[in-house]
Amino acid sequence: MQVLKFLVVDDASFIRDLLKKQLRDAYPGAQITDVPSAVRAQVALKTQNFDLILCDWEMPEMSGEEFLLWLRAHPQHATMPFIMVTSRGERDFIIKAVQAGVSDYLGKPFKPEMLINKVNKVLRAAGKDLSPGGQSSGGATQGIAGSSVAALTGRPLPAASPSPAAVLPAAFQIGAAAAPSPARNNNKMVARGQAQLHFAQFNTQCVIKDISLQTMSGIIKRETHLPTIFEPVVISIVAAEGESVARLNGYVHGVQSAENRIDASVLKVTIRFVDDDPVKLDHLSRYIEKL
Repeated sequence: MQVLKFLVVDDASFIRDLLKKQLRDAYPGAQITDVPSAVRAQVALKTQNFDLILCDWEMPEMSGEEFLLWLRAHPQHATMPFIMVTSRGERDFIIKAVQAGVSDYLGKPFKPEMLINKVNKVLRAAGKDLSPGGQSSGGATQGIAGSSVAALTGRPLPAASPSPAAVLPAAFQIGAAAAPSPARNNNKMVARGQAQLHFAQFNTQCVIKDISLQTMSGIIKRETHLPTIFEPVVISIVAAEGESVARLNGYVHGVQSAENRIDASVLKVTIRFVDDDPVKLDHLSRYIEKL
């Protein structure tokens, strides 16, 4: 296999490290450059070319969409393969990316095989000579909210997960219209809000127990798939008005049973946020101030 050169663009160092590891595992000897912003990516492109760019959408200074439009406007970069790797999997975002000239689209979080299938597909379309023993390109794989460009063919998006009241035991249920107010001076479980957690293999609703700009802890129903330590997750926090506060990236920092029995149906999870986007942090800060 020829030596491949990748450019990874994401403001979250955790995501960059994750992408670099999975690319190195799949393409031994590949040269991988990672930068925390699209502005830094522009600088890198002044001195070297890349076989593929993997880029986040929501970043400070310049978004992934703006970077892609800049790239396509320059003849020397106009045909460079570009995969948008982002937590924004909504149809409107996919359409914007396609209109801007994206090669493919992958939603966070993702399993390694999802990433490598996309990369192989795009590289082969660009005429790159991958070894026969390499990863198979396979079919397009869906991430959260219809992450593939194939979603534009009209295939319906995944159905929304049920509300927390439908999946959590009664002791942790909260009503949308009458959530209990925070009580810091007792030991009872108090809901601080709701969120949807998007893992690579499943989605689940979470009742937030505590939240800061760095971490969130909460209660989830035990599913067929259990979250694991360091597993990437996308967090969609829901405000009291029913609107999404922000779509945040994070990883699982801790998992434990919420019940004192081996077949516990409820788990406590702790998640660390990894975004370094001032806009997202501002939304999260204003949400916390209202609690």
